[in-house]
Amino acid sequence: MDTTLQDPLVGQVLDGRYRVEARIAVGGMATVYRAVDTRLDRVLALKVMHPTLAADATFVERFIREAKSVARLDHPNVVQVYDQGAEGAYVYLAMEYIAGCTLRDVLRERGALRPRAALDILEPVLAALGAAHRAGFVHRDMKPENVLIGDDGRVKVADFGLVRAVDTVTNTTGAVLGTVSYLAPEQIEQGAADPRVDVYACGVVLYEMLSGGKPHEGDSPAQVLYKHLHEDVPPPSAAVPGMAYELDELVASATARNPEIRPHDAVALLARTREARAALTEEQLDAVPPQALPGEHDNAEDRTSVIPRALTMPRPLPVNEDEGYGADGGCPADGVNRTSRLGAPPPPPPRRGRPQLRRGPLTIVLAVLLVLGVGTGVWYINSGQFTKVPALLSETEAQARDRLEEAGLDVGRVEHAYSDTVERGKVISTDPSVGTRIRKNDSVSFTVSDGPDTVKLPDVEGYRLDRARTVLKDEGLEPGMVTRAFSEEVPKGFVISTKPKTGTTVRAGSAVALVVSKGSPIDVPDVTGDDLADARAELTEAGLKVKVADKQVNSEHDKGQVARQTPGSGSRAAEGDTVTLTVSKGPEMIEVPDVVGDSVDDAERTLKDAGFDVEEDRGLLGLFGDTVKEQSVEGGDKAPKGSTIKITIR
Repeated sequence: MDTTLQDPLVGQVLDGRYRVEARIAVGGMATVYRAVDTRLDRVLALKVMHPTLAADATFVERFIREAKSVARLDHPNVVQVYDQGAEGAYVYLAMEYIAGCTLRDVLRERGALRPRAALDILEPVLAALGAAHRAGFVHRDMKPENVLIGDDGRVKVADFGLVRAVDTVTNTTGAVLGTVSYLAPEQIEQGAADPRVDVYACGVVLYEMLSGGKPHEGDSPAQVLYKHLHEDVPPPSAAVPGMAYELDELVASATARNPEIRPHDAVALLARTREARAALTEEQLDAVPPQALPGEHDNAEDRTSVIPRALTMPRPLPVNEDEGYGADGGCPADGVNRTSRLGAPPPPPPRRGRPQLRRGPLTIVLAVLLVLGVGTGVWYINSGQFTKVPALLSETEAQARDRLEEAGLDVGRVEHAYSDTVERGKVISTDPSVGTRIRKNDSVSFTVSDGPDTVKLPDVEGYRLDRARTVLKDEGLEPGMVTRAFSEEVPKGFVISTKPKTGTTVRAGSAVALVVSKGSPIDVPDVTGDDLADARAELTEAGLKVKVADKQVNSEHDKGQVARQTPGSGSRAAEGDTVTLTVSKGPEMIEVPDVVGDSVDDAERTLKDAGFDVEEDRGLLGLFGDTVKEQSVEGGDKAPKGSTIKITIR
């Protein structure tokens, strides 16, 4: 059934200007329509807040903030906002209309993407977020639904409805606004919203593009939140064997649970993304991943939700309805026809022909007593023997025992477990879960928090990288991002330092960044102009490797000599680094113009335009002359481009 026919706004002109033509998608806070601006005669997307929310001043304020925030972001990869207004119960934004689909649609259809395609999508997304971060804003709800891919191939970031100033303190409602599959740990624990939460979400999106699935799955949103707090995002190569190590490192860097280890904003992550791309070969970029089966991409958890911040243990969470482009993600082709209105079955026709019997008072009284008797029996069978597991989360063990006793339930097993989010001595979870219907006198087991599991960071400075990683894992820590730096003291391949520093007490499972030595720096010698064999020998003697470029070029140097080198002379490199040499084909030979008889100015102009330098030879007889009598290379002959032609003036 086409639900657009039942939408009261379709066919209307909003605010005397915007003619609503069709509903594109419905989200948790707004509905998006395709509309026409009758003043400017252009198609646009109209995002209209649900009337029930328009009565809430807080939602309206955030909705209007979206218009003001995005209007300040003049960036080609950000969906532009043209106008904002209200008419009656309708508060709306007029936005740029993007004909195409979302990244979520692409992932549903194709599963995992090739690394080149994933990076081609990620880079413009980071460019858009980088502009927002440098302007002082955070998106806070990055996910594939909010990445629009136009029919022309353009990539744009949509839905800055959750945007807020970087330095704004979390509101006092105690709720985290976002999408559970992409929330950073600090968003869940503290409601923090600085640029690094967008970096984390982009890392999850990159993982999803490379692997075809989400890093953390669960039976409920609460379980997914728990995994974001307690488990690192796995490397994509675990799902796609053979994937390049650089891509694993990129995902690990962006999704580090400790925000201090992540790139500080999208601009920094974009720089690392480009470095990772540059390090990949063409074969690695175009590696074909195994494709997920159709229908594997369930986005039940990809909806923007208001999540109580204290609720980080597995328990039901509110989740909004399906969301679409501009409302909270999606694509015009989907989301409209999935909703149907199911009417109640028509009442049965009245029975005809048989007269109804009159029931006397005694009959009625007996009937009532019978119903009451049966009802009481049914109540006892269905309800009287049962109760529900009371709310025990965040209670002390003693309080939990008292609550169970009051509810007529026995105490089962009492276990203990570490928790990063629940205070020591408080209940983490129950079995059965809170609210479950069970028989009276049954037992309920529960788990009490021992507080966070902490580890003292071991000293791995001076260890080889592989050994350092093993030691960290043995201590319950995760090796994090590896950066490399020159060191005069630490040999190449050995750890210089860690972040956090040695001896710091951290949570078990935390990622530890490692700085690894590239060894003593080597000044790259200048070998341009040398014969290839001599250049190779000099660089090898300096401890560098040599690669010769396949393509030769014309240059001022003779054929067979080095025309240029990368890195150039004066650069610093580590032992074993590679210097690429480009060999000269010799100078380019071009025809020399005939300038004999020309004036000096005309001759010089003609020769320089042809690619030559000019030298004048006047002698005593040519001091006051202005005519070229001879030239060092006759007109029509060829000479190296850039060489000097001498002209004699008389």
